[in-house]
Amino acid sequence: MNIKEAKEQIKNAVTAYFSKDEFGNYVIPIERQRPVFMIGAPGIGKTAIMEQIAQELNVGLVSYSMTHHTRQSALGLPYIKKEEYDGEEFSVSEYTMSEIIASVYKLRKETGCREGILFLDEINCVSETLAPSMLQFLQYKVFGTHRIPQGWIVVTAGNPPEYNKSVREYDIVTWDRLKRVDVEPDYETWKEYAYKKGIHGAILTFLEIKKNYFYIVETTVDRKSFVTARGWEDLSEMMKLYERHGLTVDQKLTAQYLQNPAVAREFAVYYDLYNKYRSDYQIEDILDGKASSSIQNRARSARFDERLSLLGLLIDAMNAEMRRAVETDNAILENLRVLKQIKAELSREDAPYVTVLHKYLDEERKVLRLGEKANSIDYETRYSYHYVIRFLEDILDALNRAGVSGNKEAFQRIKASYDASTAAHKTGNVKIKARLENLFRFVDEVFEDGQETLILVTELTVRYYCAKFISKFGCDAYFKHNQDLQFYQRKQELLTEIAALEEL
Repeated sequence: MNIKEAKEQIKNAVTAYFSKDEFGNYVIPIERQRPVFMIGAPGIGKTAIMEQIAQELNVGLVSYSMTHHTRQSALGLPYIKKEEYDGEEFSVSEYTMSEIIASVYKLRKETGCREGILFLDEINCVSETLAPSMLQFLQYKVFGTHRIPQGWIVVTAGNPPEYNKSVREYDIVTWDRLKRVDVEPDYETWKEYAYKKGIHGAILTFLEIKKNYFYIVETTVDRKSFVTARGWEDLSEMMKLYERHGLTVDQKLTAQYLQNPAVAREFAVYYDLYNKYRSDYQIEDILDGKASSSIQNRARSARFDERLSLLGLLIDAMNAEMRRAVETDNAILENLRVLKQIKAELSREDAPYVTVLHKYLDEERKVLRLGEKANSIDYETRYSYHYVIRFLEDILDALNRAGVSGNKEAFQRIKASYDASTAAHKTGNVKIKARLENLFRFVDEVFEDGQETLILVTELTVRYYCAKFISKFGCDAYFKHNQDLQFYQRKQELLTEIAALEEL
């Protein structure tokens, strides 16, 4: 199965394991819960989906790579303890708490997460001395004499033997204690994740042209060469930082992440071409509705791969704007929720506004800190908390500089600041909608309802933030073209059905 299907299977298993009876007891006792074992090629996103599952279920997450552990760190250190049996004293071996299990208890204590996921990666690469204890843990969830707490689910992962020389082959007895989930790399599935994650546009348009370069593992005369989903994602982050600082993105950089010389070289060449298109086509002029006739003529006569790159540049520019608009919209709603509570407290006049604002500021900081520590909040939620915290910090500073003393005047200023930020957000959304209309107009005029229109509508539909923005704020051109395409697709389906009936 692909990584998206694997995520759904694991999420369902975790949800089932969290089920309780009418007395609040877990339906499946912890020792009878089969740990999930994801087995798949390296770098396809196994760790990433565990973070997503924890965030979606709002539970804690503790992650460990078992290749870094010795028997002592996983099992705990032995010590001698005196015990009395039938009136006679004996020296008994005990163990300190395992570092792994201690991390779970520590996270519970610091964040209050009573339920969570313990994710153990590369469990089939443990040392020979640790292997027996690992098998015991998989069945009984015990390291030494210490068990993981109730409410914590074990999920594990590992690589197939062909990717890792350290892999230990499991026998039937071991596999019979696990829920095995085999994961295969799949570009179309990863692309959905890439859109939401904000992977660099050059990478996405390059992989649209060269889909077979998404995931490669080859053995050459010199060494193994490979390209993984993790490599593309990490390269994307570095490319953005290089661009921010005006540094050169070339083959020397791409080869550090894409460890296949041919792919690294081809992508570096494409990236230069991508930047040339960005400059030559004057993307901002097109989105502002000011595309010159020379730009239109060049696009009209361009080859398909150049057209695809141009569409990628235009959609990426709009996606970045719509992403920030959606994030800001969510943050404003969170800010409104907090300000309603502040208003209620300020109206009672039993506490000065400084005390009230500091109270909510501390609460927002605490929730953010605990959520980040537990790995239970996603980027959008994190952005909302940062937005509210910045708003409260700024308003406190402004009220202090203005010498405001009363709660009534303080809230009037708070409301004015909120209204101003909301008005600016609405103005920005109107501008984004206008630029989106300009994009459709350009595509209609230049490509005359060709397959480029289909690509544009499809990309706006499958990209997470584009679809979210359009569904909330609308876009007449999108809805018109989407409806036209649905009629066209239905017509093609009917023609196919008619042809089949004629054959019969």
